[in-house]
Amino acid sequence: MLRTLNTFAVDLMSIPCVEDLFWYVAQNVVGKLGFVDCVIYQANDAQSDLTQVAAWGEKNPYGRNIINPLVIPFGRGITGQVAQSRKPIIVDDLLNGVDYIADTEPARSEICVPLICAGRIAGVIDSEHPDFAAFGEPELEILSTVAAMTSAKLELLAETERSQRRYEDLVIAHTQLTRETKNRKALEAKLFEARKQDAIGRLAGRFAHEFNNLLTVIAGNIELLELDAPDVGAQDSLQDARSASERGAQLIRDMLAFAQRTRLVPETLDLNGAVSGFCQDSERLLSRQVEQNLARDLWPISVDPAALENMLLALTLNGIEAMPEDGTLTITTQNIFHTLAKGQHFPADLTPGRYVRLSVTDHGNGIAAEHLTQIFDPFFTTKTVGEGTGLGLSMVMGVMRQSGGTVTVHSEVSQGSTFDLYFPAVTDAAQW
Repeated sequence: MLRTLNTFAVDLMSIPCVEDLFWYVAQNVVGKLGFVDCVIYQANDAQSDLTQVAAWGEKNPYGRNIINPLVIPFGRGITGQVAQSRKPIIVDDLLNGVDYIADTEPARSEICVPLICAGRIAGVIDSEHPDFAAFGEPELEILSTVAAMTSAKLELLAETERSQRRYEDLVIAHTQLTRETKNRKALEAKLFEARKQDAIGRLAGRFAHEFNNLLTVIAGNIELLELDAPDVGAQDSLQDARSASERGAQLIRDMLAFAQRTRLVPETLDLNGAVSGFCQDSERLLSRQVEQNLARDLWPISVDPAALENMLLALTLNGIEAMPEDGTLTITTQNIFHTLAKGQHFPADLTPGRYVRLSVTDHGNGIAAEHLTQIFDPFFTTKTVGEGTGLGLSMVMGVMRQSGGTVTVHSEVSQGSTFDLYFPAVTDAAQW
């Protein structure tokens, strides 16, 4: 007996779950301590019923499978009384007991002890015998010891489960905190970007205004000098000066567009028609065919036609310059319905509603990740000196925001870039 209990005490540490514990106690402990059978019942969480979960002996010849497990309410029969009173019971003669629930193999005597875990009934251990008065104080002491050891292991398993749940809760909380931290940092980055763009826009607008005043004086004096300069050499020099002043005027217009101070004259138009017309008119300038994937039944938009043409020109020229001579440039249009549920798929500064998306895709060199946050800044360019002003994309951003939309870019190095322009769709049918 002592050897069996010592083995049980050692093996308790390695038993992984409640089910294995009950079967081990029934088959390897009670079954080896001189009892002819053993049935273990587990209490439900409501503390109202006991369910047969493990057994040993002739009543259960199915190994670890119980066919039609018996369910006994608290208070019913000897087993139910033990669960309700939380005290062990020994019955010497079941034939005289009105509480005996007969089994397939009727017994004569019975012993039953409770399993108490954290102040609650976890179950009961029950054993029957075909002889009269087969159980006494020694059997009660043995079975009570087994029940105490089993209850202690049940508490340990419950604490292990609680610890696992606490750990999982901590992991979930840490994941949520990490996600919230990332979201906060992303919002801070967007706020910083918005403030930066606003500050640059104010500076660019003020500079453009002052520079325009100077340029107006310069251009006016060039015209006067042209009237007074008789020789051809002087005229050529003045023409160079005029060309330079015109380029300066274009820079001013681009800066004002970025600062959202351009006077736009929006018109309701068909974007597909505008794209087709641009590609046709600019075929010689672009020096290659542009693939067009234009959606049917495209919603009308309201935009300044001249500004739209300038944006298309800036984006297509950028795409062509980024590609080899055999590269393909694609312009795509699509109706977009932006809802709150799908907000993660759209730019953060885009309010829900109907939009028409214009996408310009090239298969060129792509844009390095460290440059993606800077490409819309005025005067930012990766080109060599003299090849670009760095105002094309900033002009696009300014016009799109002034028009109630926005522009985004998706790019991978060596894969190419896609610029998406979101135009608010015209919702009033009378405007179209």
